[in-house]
Amino acid sequence: MLVKKFVPCIYLYNGHAVRRLTDLSVVETDPLRLVHLYNEHNADGLIVFDMSEGDQEHEEALELIKEICADAQMDVTGAGNIKRLEDVKKLLYAGCRRAVLDFTKESNIALTKEASQRFGKDKLLASSNSADIIAHNRELLESFVSGLILQNAHQIRETKNVTQLPCLVEVNQIALNKLMEIFAQENVCGVTGNTINDNYRDILALKGLCKENGILVETLEAALQWEDLTKNAEGLIPVIVQDYRTGEVLMMAYMNEEAYGQTLRTGRMTYFSRSRSQLWLKGETSGHFQYLKSLTADCDKDTLLAKVSQVGAACHTGARSCFFQPIVKKDVEEAANPLQVFEEVFSVIKDRKLHPKEGSYTNYLFDKGIDKILKKLGEEATEIVIAAKNPGASEVKYEMSDFLYHMMVLMAEKDISWEEITTELANR
Repeated sequence: MLVKKFVPCIYLYNGHAVRRLTDLSVVETDPLRLVHLYNEHNADGLIVFDMSEGDQEHEEALELIKEICADAQMDVTGAGNIKRLEDVKKLLYAGCRRAVLDFTKESNIALTKEASQRFGKDKLLASSNSADIIAHNRELLESFVSGLILQNAHQIRETKNVTQLPCLVEVNQIALNKLMEIFAQENVCGVTGNTINDNYRDILALKGLCKENGILVETLEAALQWEDLTKNAEGLIPVIVQDYRTGEVLMMAYMNEEAYGQTLRTGRMTYFSRSRSQLWLKGETSGHFQYLKSLTADCDKDTLLAKVSQVGAACHTGARSCFFQPIVKKDVEEAANPLQVFEEVFSVIKDRKLHPKEGSYTNYLFDKGIDKILKKLGEEATEIVIAAKNPGASEVKYEMSDFLYHMMVLMAEKDISWEEITTELANR
């Protein structure tokens, strides 16, 4: 059985979120505010429809989609304004997990095979407002896309007779009992549209209703119940909190049974404040929420390790981590964290750009401009090829280091971060 997902959408027009594709009434001037609300209320995904028209508007929309993807705690799917293969690439490079080809447009149908071969079947969905279009292109769809977006609920049964591809259904207004009927359909993997947008606050309750009706939904299911854990004398269990991307230890807090249950139910870290003797939703006042990615017990089941996506600072002082006050440290060479090394070198390069230093080779490259940076990057790439033809690896390592340095100069010039690069690699 398919896991059913609640997927709000943002219809993006002139930098605002509007009501729908056929209604340009502004519902939110700041689409990022909607993203944060969808994060907080357990949305399972997000679709962004780019409704821009001209090239300049399209580029501005892509920049906003990039910000949306960076803030979203769920997978983002990009749709709209795809005219050529380059537009698919731009959506994926902006951070979208998938792109949607509109099969009501012949030009998009013609792109399908090439886009799938270039980016992968799992990166593509197809949207349609007619089961006939799906039937006519069934072989193409089943070969080159991973799922469908049905633009109205009337297509569900007819589409099911044509293909077993999972379908996300766009629904704009429907009664609750009808929504449950849609979720119960075997080929439906989720619902999107204004029905979800208007009821995002009720997603958790709707998931509970689905579970009561035997409908599989995306929730956190704990392998250990509270009674399986070993508590301290106060009936609490300590939780060590770690950034799921970098491994950085952020803080330590305590949970009681209610905090444990609420964390699992909402996906946001909730603790028990011993000083205030009350529940504490991390980020409730600051907005610095922690979104749970994994929760693990130690060997004695008396301590938990939470890996989270941290919004902003973890510490009440404004520091990223609560662990920043040195006590003692031996003078030993620590094992290098590759990403930390990259970030440290990159921070020096960015500092040179902001605060030029006389005689700096990095500033020489910035002063000469993009053509010089690209020329050096090309030369270093050639040096790697030449070095690789020689025996041994020492020369290759040296040339690769040179290449990576010049690549980071280019990153600074184009305002690209290591996090964007590593996120893109992880998405592949």
